[in-house]
Amino acid sequence: MTTTTDLALTVSRTIDAPPEALFNAWLDPVTLARFMRPMAEMPAPTVSNDPRVGGRFDILMTAGENEIPHWGTYTEIDPHKRLAFTWQSPFSVEGSTVTLTFKPVSGGTKVDLTHVKFPSEESRDNHEKGWTAILAMLMEIH
Repeated sequence: MTTTTDLALTVSRTIDAPPEALFNAWLDPVTLARFMRPMAEMPAPTVSNDPRVGGRFDILMTAGENEIPHWGTYTEIDPHKRLAFTWQSPFSVEGSTVTLTFKPVSGGTKVDLTHVKFPSEESRDNHEKGWTAILAMLMEIH
């Protein structure tokens, strides 16, 4: 039985790009497919979305022979500042959400990604590695 816990993680990175470009990258399916890879050796996922509050996104990742669907609903879209959405996958629990903030700083934009609700510490730790890799990939394309 999976139980929802209050486990959370935050991953931060300063990226040499304006907030507008980084924010928009999360809403453009072509760009999102370029960096939404939690492991460098993974192929680009298939991405579709309806980037409006209440709109849905779908991300189909491939890991070896396995396809791993991820999906959610946008709950907040504050252009170039804040983006929030539900996060669902075969490994998530009810109430799992991701919030991104984009803050201009010297040297670019500080991106903070906070993900809450995990079934276990192991799941949280695996997601932390994945989100860290994803932000690193976002940095590479900008």
